[in-house]
Amino acid sequence: MTYETWLAFAVASAIVVLIPGPNIVLTVNYAIRDGKRSGLATIPGVVLGAFIAMSLSLLGAGAVLATSAFLFTLLKLAGAIYLIWLAYSLWTAPVESISVGRVSDAKPLKNLFWQSLLISVLNPKGPAFYVAFVPQFVSPSGPIFQQFAILIATFLFVATLNSLFWLYFANGMRTQFQRPAAMRILNRIGASCLFVAGVFTARATRSA
Repeated sequence: MTYETWLAFAVASAIVVLIPGPNIVLTVNYAIRDGKRSGLATIPGVVLGAFIAMSLSLLGAGAVLATSAFLFTLLKLAGAIYLIWLAYSLWTAPVESISVGRVSDAKPLKNLFWQSLLISVLNPKGPAFYVAFVPQFVSPSGPIFQQFAILIATFLFVATLNSLFWLYFANGMRTQFQRPAAMRILNRIGASCLFVAGVFTARATRSA
């Protein structure tokens, strides 16, 4: 793999992850509601979930999902149900005034980690995307395993930077959401985004 190929992959990865997905919605919401510490707890889940999805995809699971209608449907329904359940939980979550200098009664950090990990792993479009995207930058004449390892590490690094960007952006906006009414609006915007993501996940097709 040449340096130019790696750089092209890094730039393409940055473009791919720049658009906020369900995980970013959760990171932003928790960072604003409960502070930077809670938002930060979602990032390891995002990265580990993406690592698991990418590794399984490039080992062949992505090809299996692409050819098995039953397994693809099972995964997409599980992902859709989970996203819609999160949307309902966020929509109905109680709100209170935010004190920027105080740590609120936030959810346990391990819960936030598992939530973000499951969202990454249960995304049915992930395997198909990784199988179609990553191999384009692999040279058949070079060591395949090493190239995949470099590309996976690069994608995860870019995804981590993107999550941190949204985290610190959201944390800087906390003062704008100190009133319960503003927090309720944020919750419902986030819930709506998660619900829409769940609907699109349920409607996903193998060929898309």
